[in-house]
Amino acid sequence: MKLVKDLNKDQKNTNEVTDLQAEEAFRLILKWIGEDPGREGLLETPKRVTKAFREYFKGYTQNPAEELKKTFGDVDGYDDMVVEKNISLESHCEHHMAPIIGIAHVAYIPKNKVVGLSKLARTVDIFSKRLQTQERLTMQIAKTLMECLDAKGVAVTIDASHQCMTMRGIKKEGATTVTNYFLGSFKEDLSHQNRYLRLISK
Repeated sequence: MKLVKDLNKDQKNTNEVTDLQAEEAFRLILKWIGEDPGREGLLETPKRVTKAFREYFKGYTQNPAEELKKTFGDVDGYDDMVVEKNISLESHCEHHMAPIIGIAHVAYIPKNKVVGLSKLARTVDIFSKRLQTQERLTMQIAKTLMECLDAKGVAVTIDASHQCMTMRGIKKEGATTVTNYFLGSFKEDLSHQNRYLRLISK
């Protein structure tokens, strides 16, 4: 599982910074924006934000290989593509820490084993709960599924809105970004790729 280990090298050590240190940092930010962290409505805000950030970025403490290691071989030789569509996705861009909101479509062609459908969605969730670019997120999901499932091919598509360009900067509300990543038979055989694209467009 070399690839998965490499993808998880940047996982943070949650013992390096304490919750109290994080809360103090958020109090400082409140002061910086012109607020008074001592007023009643904000007294508990640093603690709440710290707790929220732990949830937003919980992917740093999770390993997708652990989720994907339980597979099923008793599938009577099933070797056609498995497609899971419209997986909700919430992430944060690494440039502005602004939300990325969208959906992911995932497909793979098994060799000798399949994985529980919830594990595909969980893999998306683990990588999305980290600071990301959409391009890297798409690629990480695909490569991890390809390696952990020993699949014949993997396809991943993400369609998402980036609030770093809808709420700030160019402010183009309604704009979305679509990324695709194909491996194995999906990359080598255009009939597989085209069939997958037709299935997720329905």
